[in-house]
Amino acid sequence: MKMSPAEESRDQSRSAARHFAVIGAGMAGIAAARTLVQAGHRATVFESADSVGGRMASETTPFGRFDSGAQYFTVRDPRFELALATAPALCKRWSANLVRVLDAHGRVAEAALPSRESHWVAQPGMDALVAHWAAPLGDSLVTGTQVVQIEADPLKRTQWQLRTEAAGGASHVYTGFDAVLLAVPPAAARQLLDRTHLSASLSRSIAKVHAAPCWTLMIAFPQANQPTMSHLGPQWNVARSTHHRIAWLARESSKPGRDPIERWTLQASPTWSQEHLRDDAARVEAKLLRAFSEITGIHARPSYAQARCWTEAQTQVPLGKSHLWDAKARIGLAGDWCIGHRVEDAFLSGLSLALDAL
Repeated sequence: MKMSPAEESRDQSRSAARHFAVIGAGMAGIAAARTLVQAGHRATVFESADSVGGRMASETTPFGRFDSGAQYFTVRDPRFELALATAPALCKRWSANLVRVLDAHGRVAEAALPSRESHWVAQPGMDALVAHWAAPLGDSLVTGTQVVQIEADPLKRTQWQLRTEAAGGASHVYTGFDAVLLAVPPAAARQLLDRTHLSASLSRSIAKVHAAPCWTLMIAFPQANQPTMSHLGPQWNVARSTHHRIAWLARESSKPGRDPIERWTLQASPTWSQEHLRDDAARVEAKLLRAFSEITGIHARPSYAQARCWTEAQTQVPLGKSHLWDAKARIGLAGDWCIGHRVEDAFLSGLSLALDAL
């Protein structure tokens, strides 16, 4: 059936190369940008941090790398599996499926049976996978830059422009975007949407979404690697805990491709993190170290300890759909919080938004 002139115009408009702004260089944002570029479009990605990864973050220290955000990922969707096949050397299985469930005193309350589902990590850190997929963007990846406002381009009202601030307060305006995709936590998305009333429908849709904070503590015990010392602490490498302060413990040095120095990452429970959200890092460090000793029986003082807070870490109330796309406003939203809180959720959300926006 022959298309009408109006339909032909819309079809040509969709097929012509367009310029997309993607805000956020975590898994969702890079998945979206990667998809758009592969489809023949241009994508400029803005990231407030100095590097990509979002909550697939890794911290480099004198004692080795720490995964301060996502600890591992699983693969359930064939689209995610297909994407991972492009980076086989970066992803390795980790025996996180041998996790223990501990009571508040560190006693094993339940030893989880080995799962049929493999648990994976990127090496040398979780951020390596996102960085690998972001590499082809080249100069179209703008890091260390916070987008503070989205507004109509005054020279071409059918396009968007972004006002940004870089480290030190330097401001800049980027122009000429046909659409804007927000791949940021829900609070940041609400702030950008509401500041200039960009899309009432998107604002209403994400009003109910809630993600809990998480305090993370990274500690290292290089003395445990001395020839005169035996293995430090418990014989398990991963545990979920019912301790009111700590919900997750992982021996970083047990992950494939990691430095052997004894290192642990502790993640506080959502409730405790919320209660202590405004605490300073030193106070949080002291409290979590005390809980760590209670759970593991390790009373040695770590040579390195660093706490950081993720203000929106684990989705408590998800959006309930893969993404949001306002075709009239040409603005979309993606993130793990749309579906849940898994790494795979973030990938599928970014992919789905990009395909919808094409």
